[in-house]
Amino acid sequence: MGEIDGLLVLDKTAGMTSRDAVNKAQRWLPRKAKVGHTGTLDPLATGVLVLCLGRATRLAEYVQRMPKEYASAFVLGATSDSDDADGTVTMTPDAADPGEAAVRDGLARLIGTLSQVPPAYSAAHVDGRRAYDLARRGEEVKLDARAVDVYSIDVTRYVWPVLDVVVRCGKGTYIRSLARDLGAALGVGGYVTALRRTRVGPFTVDLAPPADATAEEALARVLPPELALAGLTRVELSADALRRLRQGQAVACDAVGECAVYDGARAVAIAEGDGAGLRPVKVLT
Repeated sequence: MGEIDGLLVLDKTAGMTSRDAVNKAQRWLPRKAKVGHTGTLDPLATGVLVLCLGRATRLAEYVQRMPKEYASAFVLGATSDSDDADGTVTMTPDAADPGEAAVRDGLARLIGTLSQVPPAYSAAHVDGRRAYDLARRGEEVKLDARAVDVYSIDVTRYVWPVLDVVVRCGKGTYIRSLARDLGAALGVGGYVTALRRTRVGPFTVDLAPPADATAEEALARVLPPELALAGLTRVELSADALRRLRQGQAVACDAVGECAVYDGARAVAIAEGDGAGLRPVKVLT
């Protein structure tokens, strides 16, 4: 079997790290297949994890940028040192139901571009080390806030103390931090008790092979690498312009911003346009 180029969606199960999911998926692939994932999910979380195979590994950053959708259950009235049910949970004394109106108002304040502090138990870096490694050793973890985008939060059910929500957000958003910050704003505490990533860009869980799939069945689910570029403007050029772009030369084009350059159905380069020309950023083939 030759090299496999494309994208494979996994439906990660609870209790498994993202690296464990990749290792398990490799049983479907040729022994020396090049494979990488496009962003981690917490062990507690389930759902969409996109693998890049072969030449698609060069496109991982474009999948990572895509908007995400999560279904999550928050528990109010308590806190967790990991901001989820896998940590040590502490009940908030005298916590009372703030009412659905206050909950919805609190969620509305978490929509937009936020300055969000990642959880102490996270993959964020502190002086070159993972925050969760420091937290597990009992060391104090101080993480800087970072800008994240939350597009919408929809309440699907609220029965104190459990709040079910669907969150649509951008890269780097921690749902655990949303639960923590909502609970803090309401004065009752909050943490995540269930989390499922249902979508990354165009990738949904129904595209994943079943966990017991054969290699043949799983490989039939491999998607074209070009889907990683679904968020970029598509540009097609003449044969001469394609040749020059592949050689690293800028070519005339009225496109603006980051573009995916195609030769028929195949993406051949990522380029940056200024309205007058295209400059190659990454030549793919």
